[in-house]
Amino acid sequence: MRISSYSLIALIGILFGCEKDDICSGETATTPRLVIECFDAANPNTPKNVNNLVVKAIGLSGTIVFNGVSKIYVPIDTNNDTTQLELIQNGNDTDTSNDNIDLLTLNYTRTTVYVSRACGYKMNFLLSTNGAQFTDTTPADSPWISSYTLEKNAITNENEVHIKLYF
Repeated sequence: MRISSYSLIALIGILFGCEKDDICSGETATTPRLVIECFDAANPNTPKNVNNLVVKAIGLSGTIVFNGVSKIYVPIDTNNDTTQLELIQNGNDTDTSNDNIDLLTLNYTRTTVYVSRACGYKMNFLLSTNGAQFTDTTPADSPWISSYTLEKNAITNENEVHIKLYF
């Protein structure tokens, strides 16, 4: 009798003493990237694939290469209220003489959002007025981006397009 009482108490302790595993699911929303969709400038309703496009954040090492896609996903600096991105047309080939660099400057405020104990926090961004600006870094070659529209000021997920580029 005494052994079964101890066994019952141990079993109850095990069942109620266990904690739920904290695993952050791959489907859980994390800090969103900027979503840019590219369109044909001559036919603004037609998506246009970019080829040999390199995106480089000013002040950071490393680049992201895009080929054969009309939507690109670019990380935003979570430590500052400004991100500058070089969008380098023909940047992924060996000939640097044909590179055409346009600069995208994003100005925003950051908001930290608690996701869960397992996933921690994520950052959301709110673009300020004139929050996205394009400039040509080398005026002699003229910009390769002919125009753009800012579709969403709030960058809270990757399910919507934030900026549309026309080239």
